[in-house]
Amino acid sequence: MPRRKKRKEIFALGNEAVVEGALLAGCTFYGGYPITPSSEIMEIMAARLPKIDDGVFIQMEDEIASMGAVVGASLAGRKAMTATSGPGFSLMQENLGYAIMAEAPMVLVNVMRGGPSTGLPTCPAQGDVQQARWGTHGDHPIIVLSASNVQECLDMTITAFNMAEKYRTPVILLLDEVTSHTREKIEIPNEGEYEVFSRTVPSMPPEWYKPYEETVRGVPPMPPIGSGYRFHVTGLTHDRNGFPTQRPEEIVELMDRIHRKIDQFFYDIQLVEEIETEDAEVCVIAYGSVARSAELAVHQARENGVKAGLLKLKTLFPYPRRHQEKILAKAKTLVVPEMNMGQMSREVKRVNMGRAAVRTINRIDGQIVTPSEILKVIMQG
Repeated sequence: MPRRKKRKEIFALGNEAVVEGALLAGCTFYGGYPITPSSEIMEIMAARLPKIDDGVFIQMEDEIASMGAVVGASLAGRKAMTATSGPGFSLMQENLGYAIMAEAPMVLVNVMRGGPSTGLPTCPAQGDVQQARWGTHGDHPIIVLSASNVQECLDMTITAFNMAEKYRTPVILLLDEVTSHTREKIEIPNEGEYEVFSRTVPSMPPEWYKPYEETVRGVPPMPPIGSGYRFHVTGLTHDRNGFPTQRPEEIVELMDRIHRKIDQFFYDIQLVEEIETEDAEVCVIAYGSVARSAELAVHQARENGVKAGLLKLKTLFPYPRRHQEKILAKAKTLVVPEMNMGQMSREVKRVNMGRAAVRTINRIDGQIVTPSEILKVIMQG
């Protein structure tokens, strides 16, 4: 058998790894506005994207315009992304809703910092979790992913692009300041070692095409605007042709389909990593940089005779309920550490329904949750 080509290794910041992942996934458009602590993503994209075939980088006047540019690029057939933080994420919410309604695939990286308002620009936080799920108005589906180390920043960026293209939806990748500014050695996968998914395009003649027609997967094929297929785009509730409608049956059909295209593929979308969970009586549920502290705390607890485990969430929404349900078969206590006042713990408690004790650890002072803090709570049982 031929030997596998050795992977290239580099030392990179989490933000640098996001760029590496985006380019590997086929990103050819970046529209954004710089804001701490996400700025390195934009700075590196500004240097690298114009050097690749068809690569386009543009700095817009603000985050509202940035999202508009990304949505437009997506509709024109590009794999497109932006990155932001804090106040910028708030400004992007209206056009995020437009992208959801237009079913424009794109990736939005939000490097979380302390808030609200200007808050703590250079400090870590995880206060945007529920905003990522519900920040734009109305009933809407959304995929929200997370990364806890620099290698995952690369890997989950590729995953974010693949899910965006596969399900014709915006995907949010939530990082935090610690993960984005940690520098570690990572491996760059070789071509062919990772999946790259691109959106389905129409196979029928243009005169037969309906841009929002029902399909088995709930994901209509998407041609680039200007390719000969008629494509009407609006943020208004629309029929299968993309034209505004107020007919109840057409409204329900659209809303059911855009939710169903996510709901029926939970097995593909809900990603977790289980560490020492097989016999865990105390299980930590964590994400982002806090999951690193949690993993060390779990190992230390095991050394002290406590059957502890970690459920690391790589997908935050749709919340991986079935994975928590499996852990609840044995766990008597769930520990949820977060750099917020208790946002993901709301989801944990909703699924838990009183079956296990839920202990929360919350920091909102711009400091990380340490392994010793988590270990202390684990040892209490």
